[in-house]
Amino acid sequence: MASRRRLLQTLLALPLAGISARLSAQVGGGIEQFWKFNIRPEIFLEEVFGPDVPVAQSVSVGGAVPSLIQPLPQRMRYWRADGRTAWIFDELGKDGYQPTTCGFVVRDAAIEQAKVLIYRESRGEQVGQPSFLQQLVGARIAGESLNVSVDNISGATYSVKMMQRMARTALVLDQIAS
Repeated sequence: MASRRRLLQTLLALPLAGISARLSAQVGGGIEQFWKFNIRPEIFLEEVFGPDVPVAQSVSVGGAVPSLIQPLPQRMRYWRADGRTAWIFDELGKDGYQPTTCGFVVRDAAIEQAKVLIYRESRGEQVGQPSFLQQLVGARIAGESLNVSVDNISGATYSVKMMQRMARTALVLDQIAS
């Protein structure tokens, strides 16, 4: 009977231990445990290139282009191997929002892969779902936008527009880096 009681107490304590660990991590700066997506950029690059991730290169961006993400640094880092480039951006859906970190892979002037690495907002996380991201695959530059129609998500309009800006930025910078 005593062993059953200890087992029951242990099982009941497990969820509380998890909550306690999350709260202590939050207090200690580990709020990232509550983000909708939490993939480190290094992991994304390993998924794209395998264990031999190429050395980062940089491209001079020069003046900012209004239809790209803002603000762009003077030099932007990227990774190139096997005819593909990988780009990682932080962008705001709207002023006052938290930045979203995304990775894009470009091959032959088209988006080959799009992935939300870290989504820090309280809503709009649907932009990280494969069904949404698949819309960006194959996208190319078409003037000031993309050549594909991307479905809006109710309640996530700013996040959808942000994803389109980042995809276009990856395509433009890939052209500059070529």
